[in-house]
Amino acid sequence: TSSAPREGDEVVPFNKIRLLTAEHMVRSKATSAHTLMVREIDYEAVERVRRSLGDDFKAVEGFSLTYLPFIAVASMQALRDYPHLNSSVGDNELIVHHTLNLGVAVDLDSEGLVVPVVKSADGLTVREMARTIGNLATRARTKALGVDDMSGGTFTITNPGPYGTLMTGAIINQPQVAILSTDGVTRKPVVVNSPDGSEAIAIHSVGLVALTFDHRAVDGAYAAKFLARLAQLIQESDWTSRL
Repeated sequence: TSSAPREGDEVVPFNKIRLLTAEHMVRSKATSAHTLMVREIDYEAVERVRRSLGDDFKAVEGFSLTYLPFIAVASMQALRDYPHLNSSVGDNELIVHHTLNLGVAVDLDSEGLVVPVVKSADGLTVREMARTIGNLATRARTKALGVDDMSGGTFTITNPGPYGTLMTGAIINQPQVAILSTDGVTRKPVVVNSPDGSEAIAIHSVGLVALTFDHRAVDGAYAAKFLARLAQLIQESDWTSRL
């Protein structure tokens, strides 16, 4: 249903990308059985690497070492364990994609949204992932992406976290069956276990990740196991060796 402008209203015509986005989002909501599941992540293992190696990384690469490439690398590894989230729904069948092509949503200065694709994204180091995502984002904002850069995605990450969001229920990027939102990370008190088995309070970097999945493709238990594996990888990986 459309609305007619009233006196004093400003009329801002939809540009081409907004029209395409609107059509795509409405079609996705009409197609997939959207279901949201959220998991808290302790990013302290990532934070330690960012603190110790972040300055050197920026000096070499020319941009900051953010949380996103760590999450992307861990997500690709978790999808190898839970591949039905890297799939599409066919005619009464699930088409599981064994190539992991990661779509990363890029905001075009609030004028629209595009999702360039990191092809064969599993196996990349954190540095390689950061470089590739950064290159695609720069090319997206300078309108230098080709058709191939935008096609073939099998799983998508959207990253509103730099703006301090708490939790985002993103819309699935068709024909995929899942999208992961990486929301804001803040310093919070958490309970940690000491080597002697006792508990203590520590200040860690903590945030939420929100998985929207198509309930036609998988059930909640499967999605929950994926998120648990993702949390384990982010929290327990030796990120220094994977940078």
